Amino acid sequence: MVKIRLKRAGAKNTPAYRIVVADSRSPRDGRFIEELGSYVPLRKGTDFTLKLDRAEYWLSRGAQPSETVASFIRQARKQAATAPVSVAA
Repeated sequence: MVKIRLKRAGAKNTPAYRIVVADSRSPRDGRFIEELGSYVPLRKGTDFTLKLDRAEYWLSRGAQPSETVASFIRQARKQAATAPVSVAA
């Protein structure tokens, strides 16, 4: 099964994570298929980035997000819905 989950990338006492698509059998920090974003819990304000279009693609293909990543996807969808649309004349 393919999962969308976090991969630890930060230094000791400075956690940073990457949001990745990986096979469920691979280890947490092991091989992955695609990187979708990042999460830095110590950052103030918006502490994550996410390529929402790619996440939607993988979800449509049957990928299962972890609980944390699922909450990031919900937040990103909400931000995308409230973002103003610019119209070029």
